[in-house]
Amino acid sequence: MRRRALLLVVLALSATATACGGRHGAVAQRTDTVATPTAGASGGQGDAAGDLGFPVFATKNTTRVGGADAVADAAGIARAVFPGPSVRTRPQVVALVDARDWRIGVAASVLAGTELRAPILLSNGPDLPIASKDALAALAPTGSKAAGNAQVIRVGDVARPAGLRAADVKGTDPFALAHAIDAFSAAARGRESDQVVIASADDPGYAMPAAAWAAKSGDPVLFVRRDAIPAETRAALVAHRKPKIYVLGPPETISDNVATALGALGTVTRVGSGDPVRSSIDFARFIDGTFGWGVVDPGHGVVFARADRPLDAVAAAPLSASGTYGPLIVVSNADRLDAPVDAYLLDIQPGYRKDPVRGVYNHGWIVGDGKAISAGVQARIDLLLEIRRVTRGQPQGSKS
Repeated sequence: MRRRALLLVVLALSATATACGGRHGAVAQRTDTVATPTAGASGGQGDAAGDLGFPVFATKNTTRVGGADAVADAAGIARAVFPGPSVRTRPQVVALVDARDWRIGVAASVLAGTELRAPILLSNGPDLPIASKDALAALAPTGSKAAGNAQVIRVGDVARPAGLRAADVKGTDPFALAHAIDAFSAAARGRESDQVVIASADDPGYAMPAAAWAAKSGDPVLFVRRDAIPAETRAALVAHRKPKIYVLGPPETISDNVATALGALGTVTRVGSGDPVRSSIDFARFIDGTFGWGVVDPGHGVVFARADRPLDAVAAAPLSASGTYGPLIVVSNADRLDAPVDAYLLDIQPGYRKDPVRGVYNHGWIVGDGKAISAGVQARIDLLLEIRRVTRGQPQGSKS
C-alpha cells in the first residue's frame, strides 16, 4: 500500500515532473519528454497504459521523478515525501537552497536528516522558480522547534517567501556556507557530529553520493580542493574535535597529501576508487561502525542519477532519508547502464526458492527525464531489482 500511495503521488505531480522548474533562472532548461500521465484513462482509449504513465514513470520495481531539471525534480520529490494535507504529512520546515552552486546544495542535504527532516527546494538566487513556489505553498510547513520555529531555512542568497518565518544560513563562498550549514545542523541536533564527510569541491560526480548520506545520517559534508584544505573547512573540522573523517573519492580527486593533512584534524578513512560510478558503488557497499550504507545484500532502496547532473543528487536527498531509504548510485550516460552498476545490482538482487511473498524486495528511484536516464536503462534496472527464483547451488542474496 505504501508504494502504491507513493506512486500515485508521483503521478499526480507529473505536471511538475515532466516540466522545467519555471520560465526563469539559470537552472531551468526546457526539453522534450514523455507526455504527462492522465489519471482516469479508460480501456476504450488508445495507449491507455502510456496515458497512465507506464512504463516511463513507473515499472514494477522503479519510480521515476522525470524532471527536465533539478528544480522540477526537487519540487516533485518534496511533494512525494510530504504529500499532505494533514499536519502529520506536512514538513515542519523546508530548506530553500541556492541552485547556482551545486556544492551549496550537497552541503545543505544534511538538513533533510533526522533532526529537521526538511525537504529541499531550489531557488535560482533571489529568483524563486514557479515549481519551487508552488511546491512550497502546497507543503505548507508548520514550523520547526529545532530550527527556532522557522518554516523555511534560507541557504545562501535566495528568495525570501512572504508570510513564512525564516532562518538564514549565510556564507561568502561555498566553503563558508558548508561551514555555516554544519554549524546550523549541529545547533539543531544539540551537538556536533563525530563523523564528517569530505567531498571534492572540483569533481561533482564524486561528491554527489555525499548528499544522500548526509540526508540519511545527519553527518555534515565539507569540501576540499584536490591539493588544498580551505580555511573554512579546517575551522569547521576543528569545531568537531577530532571526528572520524571520511574522504570520498580516489587520490585523483582528493590527493593523498590532503588526506594526510586532514589526519591532523581527525581519523581519516578514504572511500571510493576509479571513476564516479565505481566510487558511488564503493560508498554504497562501505560500512564502518555507524558510518556507511553497507548495502551488500537484498532488501533496499537505491536512487539513480546522472553523474553530470549534480543538483539532482540534492533534489533526491530526501529519498535517502525516508521511504525505502538507500544510497545514491550515479550513472555516466543516458542510454547504457554502466557495467559496474549492472554487476552491483546483480550482487544485491533478491532471490527465492519456494515463495517470493516471503522474500525481500529492492526498489529504485530514477531521477531525471529520459534525456538523463532513458526508459531502456530504467527497464534494465527494473529487471535487476526484481526478485528471482533460484535453484540449489546458485548464488543468491535471500532465501525464502
